[in-house]
Amino acid sequence: MFKKVVIFGVGLIGGSFALALRRAGQAAHIVGVGRSPASLERALELGIIDAVATEAAAAVTGADLILVAAPVAQTEAILASIKPHLEARAIVTDAGSTKSDVVAAARKAMGERIAQFVPAHPIAGREKHGPEAALAELYEGKKVVITALPENSEADVETVAAAWRACGAIIHRLSPREHDAVFASVSHLPHVLAFALVDDIAAKPHAETLFQYAASGFRDFTRIAASSPEMWRDITLANRDALLTEVDAYLVQLQGIRAMIADSDGAGLEKIYASAQHARQQWAAAIEAAERKAN
Repeated sequence: MFKKVVIFGVGLIGGSFALALRRAGQAAHIVGVGRSPASLERALELGIIDAVATEAAAAVTGADLILVAAPVAQTEAILASIKPHLEARAIVTDAGSTKSDVVAAARKAMGERIAQFVPAHPIAGREKHGPEAALAELYEGKKVVITALPENSEADVETVAAAWRACGAIIHRLSPREHDAVFASVSHLPHVLAFALVDDIAAKPHAETLFQYAASGFRDFTRIAASSPEMWRDITLANRDALLTEVDAYLVQLQGIRAMIADSDGAGLEKIYASAQHARQQWAAAIEAAERKAN
């Protein structure tokens, strides 16, 4: 059991981590830290945290596990604020959706104490955010990618892994560079596309009519456009190089499809659609198999 867990950012990700640890009986005392007094007070009312801290020193004193679940652009400032007050046994981790930039920020902020920072990324979420969105079961059966540093001790990495396992998660490991390349493709690009599509439609003169007739397919495809704009702004810029590669590749694909539409190339379109359908079905089957195995 962790005697004191400190969470910077008690919204969906941080709040769900707190609730899951509490449900598993793995956290004796949970302290929340954040920019919004109203959100912290709400997290306290909902039983997500046990106390609120307004200063870094008071927050991390006596802590054995600290989670940074704030937007990635805030990582360096948060780590710099807590470094002077960290106890030698304390382990710091994060939940950022990008890792190379987070590691660079951590090295700058933590300096000689970088070994105490174990970067990680839970692959779970909802389009809702804030303390009210937190769920104790959010991480059940979900992947958490740990991008351990050469300086991390295996014991500290395992401690972070054990915390996430207590939340019901399945642990994977990648390097920060591998992580960012993978998620630029399967997470960051889809969010950019969803935001762009909804913004494009909303800007049209007859947007109200278009939204009136949008059905389940549009709803499912654009669900992630309801995610936090601040968080996704930071992720988009933090993983800029990998994401630009994916955007460029997607533009090539779109140009090819546009040419097929213009040429009435039904055979070419069907080939692409069939290939995509097959890949989607294989992926869905693999997910279902993994969930059955986990249960």
